[in-house]
Amino acid sequence: MANHEVPPEIEATIGSFSLMAGGANVIMQLSRLPVGHGVAKSTVDSGRVDKHPLKRFRTTTVYLGVAVLGTEEERRILRKEIDRVHAQVRSKPSDPVQYNAFDKELQLWVAACLYKGTEDVYEKLFGHSIPDQRVDEVYEFAKRLGTTLQVPDELWPRDRAAFEDYWQAGLEQVQMDDLTRTYLQGIADATHLVEPLGPLGSPLRPLLRNGRLITLGYLPERIRDELGLPWSPSHEERFDALVGRAAAVNRRLPGPIRRFPVNAYMLDTRRRIKRGIPII
Repeated sequence: MANHEVPPEIEATIGSFSLMAGGANVIMQLSRLPVGHGVAKSTVDSGRVDKHPLKRFRTTTVYLGVAVLGTEEERRILRKEIDRVHAQVRSKPSDPVQYNAFDKELQLWVAACLYKGTEDVYEKLFGHSIPDQRVDEVYEFAKRLGTTLQVPDELWPRDRAAFEDYWQAGLEQVQMDDLTRTYLQGIADATHLVEPLGPLGSPLRPLLRNGRLITLGYLPERIRDELGLPWSPSHEERFDALVGRAAAVNRRLPGPIRRFPVNAYMLDTRRRIKRGIPII
């Protein structure tokens, strides 16, 4: 599918506003125990958000940009590079939780979280869900979020109603233990951003309170409860007000600014591909 065929509903969610929900989406993906263990225990340090948050941010943004806006060849190159990294992410026979980054069912969960995040961002941005007459086309296009990994077409739920059934069943499989809960709480609090800075990170702490509010606000109640961090009606009101103001500003921004930094990362990705430099 050519780039100009990207549904406008998806294209509208590509940019800085959607990245505000990035922490929540990572937590959603890792809320299934095998995925959480695979990431929290990964020996591929360059991809760990707790050790290299900026590198992880870039990798995730590049993935979303290429999956949605990229050509078939760009997606093939990205898939090959992801496979190279995923080959190193697998449990040992003695591990209490077994995981394998090539597990297509777990990859489907990751892709489903990305699609659900797209719906949530669209709703917060425009104040309503994707219109009924458009949701089928948008959902069909969103297969790319999975097939850019290793999720075959036939594994993607057949329509939006089947996806909702899959999503609700997936939420029932959400589970955290001490390892993953601590790791994911660190993402919610963004401690991995400030702790490496020591005293220099102190000025960032007030800003991170809003970051935690946004992250928790975008989480489904089931995952928020499992995470074990406080949430109340007053938190919900503050979240709605903060995101509402951000959405109002975002809608008024010129397109190139609204799509930043995804557009910048796509330019860099295409430059890297042309020069034969790894893109993740």
